[in-house]
Amino acid sequence: MVDIECRAELVLRDVDGRETSLSAVVPLLLLVSQTGSIANAASAKGLSYRHAWGLLREIEARLGGALITKSRGRGSVLSELGESVLRAQRICGERLESPLQAVASEVAGELNRRLARDAAHVRIHASHGYAVAALVRALAAHHIPVDIKYRESAEAVIALSRGECELAGFHLPLGEFRAICAQTYGPYLDPDKHQLIHLTRRTQGLFVPKGNPKGIEGLHDLSRADVRFVNRQPGSGTRMLLDLSLRAIGVDPDQINGYATSELTHSAIAAFVASGMADLGFGVQPAAQHFTLDFIPVIDEDYFFACERARLDEARLGGVLEILRSRAFKDSVAHLEGYDPALCGTLVDVEAGLGAG
Repeated sequence: MVDIECRAELVLRDVDGRETSLSAVVPLLLLVSQTGSIANAASAKGLSYRHAWGLLREIEARLGGALITKSRGRGSVLSELGESVLRAQRICGERLESPLQAVASEVAGELNRRLARDAAHVRIHASHGYAVAALVRALAAHHIPVDIKYRESAEAVIALSRGECELAGFHLPLGEFRAICAQTYGPYLDPDKHQLIHLTRRTQGLFVPKGNPKGIEGLHDLSRADVRFVNRQPGSGTRMLLDLSLRAIGVDPDQINGYATSELTHSAIAAFVASGMADLGFGVQPAAQHFTLDFIPVIDEDYFFACERARLDEARLGGVLEILRSRAFKDSVAHLEGYDPALCGTLVDVEAGLGAG
């Protein structure tokens, strides 16, 4: 089984057309910021000090500014330009994460089908999430062929009803909005034919810059004139949940600055806020943690996989269930902030899953 990975890379291009990748210098900048020393950064990367310094100087010459400065009592620190380069690479990677993963999965799936025509792939269509990504990695580590397509929750469930996938990932809030959200998925899930598998319980909330400089307290602050918001795309489960929550507190989405600005993943939302292009966003907690943003919890939800009951006895779904119920996988999900894998791998009847909470 082959594994394909797509990566986002920043390339610096001169007026004469000469190109230089920033992929070598960005890890060095990160290590300098963490260790306060070029020598320590070079050692951690397995490079000589001379080679590391040469890489930094070359990029500085191309950019026309210093990436690193000396600070009394702190050693080497990143300049504002250095911080900007580091942040640019992170934003680039996170905003492109989902489409790149989709391309990589599609290419790998095609190659693996040709290499092993008899191997049964697990086809997963799912709303993007950190626990889903953890499962895909675990399946690959156990050499279970998998095709993953990240898409809106409703699209995933519809794909299952058409026989286009074995697992459809979607999420439902706990509390007052659950029944309304469940109406989106109910028409495509037959209680006699389908089964739900609990993946995780997770928390969605607001992303704000460290220290919460604008004093954001909750969803009602989205209507403030001095606040810029970045949203998930229409049709996503997160967008549906947010629309319902705003309607319940009497906030008009049309009055929210940036409500029409949308991104495809939680990570992309966090990157948008971290870059200063927005003052707050809405999503799951690990994305905020990854970008050292503050997080204001708003609502808890269940993330489920839907599948056909008849397929639960098949070897490929049996392997998935075994991984979901393993201590190693539950531990990996437990390390995600705001995620609770206590019920991971539990089978739930459709009516109970859509109606509980």
